[in-house]
Amino acid sequence: ITGKIPKARTVDNKSIRLIMSYNSQSSIDSYPRSALFNGEQDQLFIVSCYSDFDKLAHGPKGSEAANCIYVYRFQASDGSMLLLNVTGDPKELPNPAFSRFHPRLNILYTCTEDIEENGQIVAYEINSDGELIKLGQTDAGGTSTCYLTIDKEQKNLLAVNYWDSSLVTIPISLETGEFTGPVSSIYDPKRGKGMNAAAKKNGGANHSNNDESTIKMRQADPHSHALVLDPYVGCIAYVPCLGKDLIREFYYDKTNGAIETELNFLPSGLCTGHPDGPRYVEFHPTYRTMYVVNELSSTIAVFSVNKGLIREINEAGKNGEDLGRFKGRQTLQLIQSIATVPCAFPKKMNTCGRLALHKSGRFVLVSNRGHQSIAILRVVENGPQRGQLTTVGYFHTRGETPRHFKFDNSGQYLIVANQDSDNISVFSFNQCSGEIKFTGNEYRVPSPNFICSCSLHDEVMSAVVPVSDDDSTDSEKEEIVSYVYDETNEAVLDKATAEKQLEKAIAEVEYLRKQISMTTL
Repeated sequence: ITGKIPKARTVDNKSIRLIMSYNSQSSIDSYPRSALFNGEQDQLFIVSCYSDFDKLAHGPKGSEAANCIYVYRFQASDGSMLLLNVTGDPKELPNPAFSRFHPRLNILYTCTEDIEENGQIVAYEINSDGELIKLGQTDAGGTSTCYLTIDKEQKNLLAVNYWDSSLVTIPISLETGEFTGPVSSIYDPKRGKGMNAAAKKNGGANHSNNDESTIKMRQADPHSHALVLDPYVGCIAYVPCLGKDLIREFYYDKTNGAIETELNFLPSGLCTGHPDGPRYVEFHPTYRTMYVVNELSSTIAVFSVNKGLIREINEAGKNGEDLGRFKGRQTLQLIQSIATVPCAFPKKMNTCGRLALHKSGRFVLVSNRGHQSIAILRVVENGPQRGQLTTVGYFHTRGETPRHFKFDNSGQYLIVANQDSDNISVFSFNQCSGEIKFTGNEYRVPSPNFICSCSLHDEVMSAVVPVSDDDSTDSEKEEIVSYVYDETNEAVLDKATAEKQLEKAIAEVEYLRKQISMTTL
């Protein structure tokens, strides 16, 4: 099999023609199964844990961690994990609750959750043996820091502070990923006003509950819970405000690294009279569709996205035009709302946790804290309802309060953090049916709250590539791709990366062919 790019492209005045070939007689034995998944020896899962419950807005029921970070190496052959490192002194890193892996560098950013003192964001270099080397630390500019993302230019880290609802920007080095200064901009939706509700230990509500009195106190103030940049041009920041049942649309100034203009806002659900509590946002990887998980109403809201309007706003911003004309012109339109728990289950006994799309774009998953399950929904792929959801089923997580979960690189395994039962469970994921099955692999971890997948880069990539905003961004992206650019500024795969991708694609085809032949015996 031989593939050619018919027209050579000039890169730095040198002509590059990619000619890639594959010997069809090669055996699948030359490609170990782990090679299909970006190298199992290179995929680490970093689990963060709660260490001081009194500093939280909510109330975990598990054990306070004596060490806040666990580092595992994932084994793609059987879905098991090998513990490499236990670290994180709670005195120096109290309640790490969200982590973001740099898309191009072996750098991990972790933030602390504290409703009394400003959160801290710590940058670590990650070694393949699980060692974390601290590179720097900076103030998060607000309390109860709960979300981090990196802009498309990879020059700024954006952070969300849940308790005081502030949105901040912190400059980072394009070359090293290190912090290059303190907070450079802050957006405060309260405009300097204090909090109306008291903290939990001062008589305030426990934000883990979902009863009327808790909701009343919880929604007395705005509570930003995430910030996701549009995946097209990265100029619109979508912020779910759990305290006000709104999705806010901000203009992100990429040049100055600042969120200064709120263009629009819209309800995060059907406005039934019961609070929704939007928590996380995810974009479909190919459809113009966005999904929002509503924590309090146990629903997923599905929105169509006006990509053309986003591009229009981006051009106006680049040209220095007045953005006032975009006020009231929402880039989102609600097209569906669907439950995440069985219809007869009391929703006041549940709150939703994480929302994620499978890398194939065919399934949406949500964790139910209370129902103790993962709800799995299939994405409609054809017709006028494309992008909308149908329910596959609900699957117990082998623990209590599944706050977070993460797919491995292959999309064949799902790792779930059960916060209140102090354990992590691993499930196999059927990519045809969408069902999950417990593998038998389970690990004891105190109050696990977040799982960050870190597929270590063999070498630093020289070009900026798009950033996924799944919770982790983290949508689940299979691989970060390295690019070079020609004189027209058109992205072109460099030869080494292209050959590596081709090799993996061929190996995956051979592996799937073998699997098909085995199922037909």
